[in-house]
Amino acid sequence: MIAWREFGLWREGVRHALAGGLWLHRFALRGEAWAHLVSADRRALIQAGRLLDLPEAWLQYRPLRDPQSRRRVDAWHWDLRRERLARAVALAAPKVPYQPNS
Repeated sequence: MIAWREFGLWREGVRHALAGGLWLHRFALRGEAWAHLVSADRRALIQAGRLLDLPEAWLQYRPLRDPQSRRRVDAWHWDLRRERLARAVALAAPKVPYQPNS
């Protein structure tokens, strides 16, 4: 089963995505709620896209900077908004809260 999750800290989400997990990263653009569903595992993202009715042609390549090594690593993401964002949030695993010193 494909699952994605949110993180309390950006760097934890990036680490999860670069390890092959699926990271749901919410943000606002011009006052509208959006999210990226991000991973270094392109196949997993394509499977997630099928669950969200996303055409594969919409998958976007965008390297991420590894927080530890500072190197760029191949990664991809889906842009989500409106109904697809609501569905992704509803299907997401529980958010991993920020926990200092962990």
